[in-house]
Amino acid sequence: MRFAVTKVCGSGGKARAGALHIGGGGIGIETPALLLSTRKGLPSFVSCDLLASLPLPDSLLLHVCPTHFIEGPPLKTISNIGGLHRMLGLPDHILVAAAGDSIESLPSSEATNKFGASFETPSGRRLVKPSDYMELVSCMKPNLWASLADEASGTNSFGVIVGGSSIEQRRLCATEVSKRNVSEKQTSYISCTDLFVAKFDAGFWIGGFGLGENIEERCSLLNAVTDCLPPEKPRLVSRLGLPEEVLEGVAAGIDLFDSTYIYQLTMGGFALIFPIDMVERDMQNGLFHNDGGDSTKINLHATTYRKDTSRLVDSCSCFTCQNHTRAYLNHLLNVHEMLAQILLEIHNTHHYLRFFCSIREAIKVGEFDLFRQQFVKKRRAHIAAAVL
Repeated sequence: MRFAVTKVCGSGGKARAGALHIGGGGIGIETPALLLSTRKGLPSFVSCDLLASLPLPDSLLLHVCPTHFIEGPPLKTISNIGGLHRMLGLPDHILVAAAGDSIESLPSSEATNKFGASFETPSGRRLVKPSDYMELVSCMKPNLWASLADEASGTNSFGVIVGGSSIEQRRLCATEVSKRNVSEKQTSYISCTDLFVAKFDAGFWIGGFGLGENIEERCSLLNAVTDCLPPEKPRLVSRLGLPEEVLEGVAAGIDLFDSTYIYQLTMGGFALIFPIDMVERDMQNGLFHNDGGDSTKINLHATTYRKDTSRLVDSCSCFTCQNHTRAYLNHLLNVHEMLAQILLEIHNTHHYLRFFCSIREAIKVGEFDLFRQQFVKKRRAHIAAAVL
């Protein structure tokens, strides 16, 4: 794995664009980028053939949860097949394994202890020891993976940074993890509440966000962490999915995002419609021009779309927008047809990947701060108008 920062915002900003190269083939992914959430290797409603219709190479990044495979095909079977790439039929995709469930927010449990972490499975909670986790990762053969504990380390692993809502613990964890290298054979621990570290060689996985913290607290924690990390390594954060949250993460110097946002929108019957070409369309001579209200998403369950024969987004080139109308999606949702979720996930994924592309373009032209400010301003204006 190779990672290089290609552009950093000026005037003291931390937002940065980069390039992530995986494997001997040199597959290149521009960052900031989104990891598509999966259930046992594939997005919930997008099959292998439909994955090919999504924007490339952005759609090549997939998040997989090793604990999803605790109760499935025997690990030996997955290993003998050649790992998840062969089993899923996705030889060119980049699989990033992290223990956190990227689809469902797992309930809290006191079963986690010094021997391992507790995870929810179809047959109840299971205690996963570091050795069990390493066996899962070894059989799955992902391109990148996040460590579970000090004992769980290896090639292409992300060091885990946690610490709850304590800035001091976050800084301590980030500082110590950034010192580690996978070639070191020693194992050591830090005596901090709810804090564990891991050796790494690929980058950093920042966990513990999206659990109810307010905006100010999240920004302070993210900045405290990224200030302690070396700039040459990629940073991955989980559970920051809302557009505003992604922009906060990018402003703090985050490169990769794994969230449930697209899945939650799709299950709720929502379609993303916010404009994503603001850099090209709205910025002239370094200034943004407000062209009226801007909504982020629409609820296609609403009766107002029953006779709406327009596309979800006129400028969108996804399969859904090119072939179907809002009225048809409203019908599918109201008769509980699964095709509704398939078409919505295709559109929402396509739209959100283009949003990340727009963020990268804003960074490249040095206008990310303006881009972020205008996006948030339009979003708040729309919410205020909707309330009134």
